[in-house]
Amino acid sequence: MSITRRSASRSVRILGVASASAALALGVAGQALACSITEFSAEATCAGDKGSIVVSDKDGSGTPAVITVFSKSDAGVEKQIGKPENVKGTAEGATVTFAEDWKPNATYRVHVKAGNKVDEDIKPDLVTPATACKKEESSTPSAPASTKPSKPSTPTATPTPSASESSSAPAGAPSNAPSPAAGDSNLAETGASSNTPLIAGVAGALVVVGGGAVYFGMRRRGAKSGS
Repeated sequence: MSITRRSASRSVRILGVASASAALALGVAGQALACSITEFSAEATCAGDKGSIVVSDKDGSGTPAVITVFSKSDAGVEKQIGKPENVKGTAEGATVTFAEDWKPNATYRVHVKAGNKVDEDIKPDLVTPATACKKEESSTPSAPASTKPSKPSTPTATPTPSASESSSAPAGAPSNAPSPAAGDSNLAETGASSNTPLIAGVAGALVVVGGGAVYFGMRRRGAKSGS
């Protein structure tokens, strides 16, 4: 089967369109894999009361990049934060963190250097939130202060009543003890008296004197009867 001129011309046109489409597809794919500043971003974050600046790299080509962060004062004076950090991007995103206790509404310039493809700042400059980082409150309740039991106080000694106070009863107070008989009271009192020896001596002397008087009286009466 012979190929006509018309068929050959149509085949050439089809091949040309296919080649152009393939070139366009390859160009788009190459651009998609190329490193671009648009694949970098920065934000100010907080970890408790500590601030930091986090830079993300979503470069699917994995081109190594060097990130440098500068703080900018109102007068335009810049100060480098820490040291430059290396990052290798991924399609999901790779991050690098700069510790910085940033102030509210502060401005930072973030520079990216990725081989010979990117050498520029992330635009616009990073401006921190209007509220500073706050210290997180602990959810764990604090342990209560230990309370030691107080030492028991020494009881005050009750004064022992004296013998006179204990023996003497208030006037008119009834007494449960039976009262002793009158005779027993005299005997007990006589036996307990300390004057018993003296009384016995006087009684003995009186007996002697009385006996002598009786003796002399009887002799005298006998003498009168004999005369």
